[in-house]
Amino acid sequence: MDKDDNNRVRSPMSRPGFGMKGRKISLCTNHFRVELTNSSGYFFHYSVSICNKDGHPVEGKGIGRRIMDKIHETYKLELAEKDFSYDGESSLFTWGALPSKAMDFTVVLDKISSKRNGDNSISNGSRSPTQGDKKRQKCLFQTRTFRVAIKCVGKIPAGAISDMLRGKYSEEVHEVIKVLDIVLRQRAAKQDCLIVRQSFFHDDQRNFTDIGGGVFACKGLHSSFCPTQNGLTLNMDSSRTTILKPGPVLDFLVSNQNVKNPSCIDWSKARRMLKNLRIKIFPYDRESRITGLSEYVCKQQRFPLGDEGGRGDESQKERVTVYDYFVKHKKIHLRYSGDFPCINIGKTKSKLYPIELCSLLPLQRYTKELSIPQRLKFIESIRQKPLDKMTMLTEAWKTNNYAAEPMLQFCGVSISSSFTQVEGRVLPAPKLIVGRGEEIFPRAGCWNLNRKMLAEPMSLHSWAVVSFRSRFDASIVCKDLAKFGEMNGIFMEPPICIIEENGRFRQAPPAIRVERMFEQLDMQLKPLRARLSKNKTWPDFIICLLPNKDSEIYGPWKRKTLIEFGISNQCISSSKLDMQYFNSLLLKINAKLGGLHSRLAVEWNCRVLSKKPTMIFGMDVWHGYHGVPSIAAVVGSRCWPSLARYRASVRSQSPKTEMIDSLFKPPPGNAEKDEGMIRELLVDFYSSSGKVKPSQIIIFRDGVSESEFKQVLNVEFHQILEACKRLDSDWNPKFTIIIAQKRHHTKFFQSGQPHQNVPPGTVVDSKVCHPHYYDFYMCPHAAFSGTARPIHYHILLDEIGIPSDELQELVHSLSYVYQKCTKAISIVTPIRYAHLAASKTSHFLQYATSEIFSGHTEAQVSDLPKLHKDVCKSMFFC
Repeated sequence: MDKDDNNRVRSPMSRPGFGMKGRKISLCTNHFRVELTNSSGYFFHYSVSICNKDGHPVEGKGIGRRIMDKIHETYKLELAEKDFSYDGESSLFTWGALPSKAMDFTVVLDKISSKRNGDNSISNGSRSPTQGDKKRQKCLFQTRTFRVAIKCVGKIPAGAISDMLRGKYSEEVHEVIKVLDIVLRQRAAKQDCLIVRQSFFHDDQRNFTDIGGGVFACKGLHSSFCPTQNGLTLNMDSSRTTILKPGPVLDFLVSNQNVKNPSCIDWSKARRMLKNLRIKIFPYDRESRITGLSEYVCKQQRFPLGDEGGRGDESQKERVTVYDYFVKHKKIHLRYSGDFPCINIGKTKSKLYPIELCSLLPLQRYTKELSIPQRLKFIESIRQKPLDKMTMLTEAWKTNNYAAEPMLQFCGVSISSSFTQVEGRVLPAPKLIVGRGEEIFPRAGCWNLNRKMLAEPMSLHSWAVVSFRSRFDASIVCKDLAKFGEMNGIFMEPPICIIEENGRFRQAPPAIRVERMFEQLDMQLKPLRARLSKNKTWPDFIICLLPNKDSEIYGPWKRKTLIEFGISNQCISSSKLDMQYFNSLLLKINAKLGGLHSRLAVEWNCRVLSKKPTMIFGMDVWHGYHGVPSIAAVVGSRCWPSLARYRASVRSQSPKTEMIDSLFKPPPGNAEKDEGMIRELLVDFYSSSGKVKPSQIIIFRDGVSESEFKQVLNVEFHQILEACKRLDSDWNPKFTIIIAQKRHHTKFFQSGQPHQNVPPGTVVDSKVCHPHYYDFYMCPHAAFSGTARPIHYHILLDEIGIPSDELQELVHSLSYVYQKCTKAISIVTPIRYAHLAASKTSHFLQYATSEIFSGHTEAQVSDLPKLHKDVCKSMFFC
């Protein structure tokens, strides 16, 4: 491998051509054509520096926009009456230049003290509350002075958009689009929206759905400008996020902890939950952030009631309770605060308020992981049928009227009201092979295996059942599994034992319950060891019955079975145990045991894959809530030329880090060794494929944005090359790198049948794709509810030279080899497996929960425990 070639800087490849195969279909998409008539002008970019009067930088989000609005209002003549677009931080854009390249302003903001800077709190010894009252009587308004410096740092030609249409693509196109997107964000900010990138959420009860736990699903609108082959477009789509339930803090805590009344609240959990949330304090209408809770309840928490100015010996001051101060001194009637902790908003010294005076402000994002019931309600709340979505977007276009925005008018922006018409193609579903060589032709992205033999059914000779459910007959599950398994060719002997949890342990912590269950299992197995597989202490497989889908037993159970003992297992939490459920369950069990329910009929003679040994990687990163280490997972195909068997490798890394840093990883002090993920998977491919090295490697990467494409090519790909080089310096495989994006807002609708979703196999690579780079949209699955969301595939590198049609067929086919169900999934199977491996392995993480929830300390990134050697090669993630 050439060293210079390995180290050169790479950029995404340009489009080599278009696909031609498939039945043509007329579609429309939620991209609205944009005309930019004043293409000869320039956007001017200015840096913005905002300081307090004393020269210290301004802290806090949101105040920058207020300051810049004040400048626009106060200094119209100095700004030549120009409108500007401000990003809320350090960049400002104008159409045409300002009178000077550098300008300085002084701004005075009037602030009503009772709303923002009122100080009716209990301040532990800093000054007497009555002193603050007198100050407020003297001055209704408080003012704050800021210094603002604006400096020109460049200009951006609007003509870059016109050049794009003439085939002259440049990075300046993205700079123009960045400015136009900032205009939309600024407009939303002036309407007091919650802004999440280019999605805008209004404080409107009609957009909220209660999903439990004090959390609302919130509907909004996504709007962003996009470069396409058809020119500049405005992409509009419905958007969604989760927010905290606004209103009284105590009501929120009751909902959040799902308790019957406030006396049951766990206040240690409440302290972690409330930290840094924004509240309004009545009757003062003051807004502030919660920094914590008082040590004692309101009737017991005391503070020194000082003399004028808070001076003097604190030990001589009268000490009163927070409750008495508000009731007797402030004459505020408190109904229930006395028996609960107070809300603290003080940064350095405590400033305490009774909890019933505090209400959570609206539109505060909830960013923690949703529970399974919350997730199901969230998905249900945001579903929209295709026709409903089109109707909503048409109304949103009229309501927002973006073209009337002054900044857009200056540069001659006009936005079409019509959905863009595009031509798609529908690829035929791949033919599948099941048991006894029988061929199956999927219809509408689905196929049925009822009473059909699986392609490679496995057998279960040594297995057990453990039940954490109370009053449940587990033997019924055993009988039904064996009955339905026999129909599919899966032979299951009777379980060697069935164990129900001892009722004494049901109130114990989850990890203890798992330990006790294994003690029970060990006792039961002692006289049965002869029936186990050779040299085995435990059964080959265990079925675990959990009490519910959100059971906290799941994590400790998986850790115990997969890490400590190396036992493949399957958890069952559903109460609806019908034929459909058991058939689905058997597919998962069969995959974990090494079997396949079906395989592609073409995987043995596909030109791209069969002529040369080809390996496929799927890569993804799982991100938990604040402070939790991220989990990177890579799955690699094995047993070439199969496309259905994969092994996973997982590693932990710094929280919220998207680039994978363990693909190539020499241990400290040994630069010649490699303990990275890629080496592990390459060695497995070699050993499982008849000692053959892959001469072609196709990489599917999920979870990265367009701004990170070059990092994938120059950081992650560099690691992969290093791993290959370390294995064999003379080995030069060819690579194809494909990014799969789910988080985009392009949707397709059938032109003549808007009430129906696009058919499975729909692919689009023209008009709304990138004007220069190589990409396409693929919708291989049948969307039975809501509007189908295609996956956006970007090909960054193609050393293999796969023709467009064959590449699209490969991507389509890889959606049909998912072993957990009998239908095409929305994304290629290697990526779905990588996501499953990462999310399931997250249960192995060990960290201090109290530190993570504190909002400041991040968990230390320690190495993940390794999977047991008996399960590391299995598809444990199915």
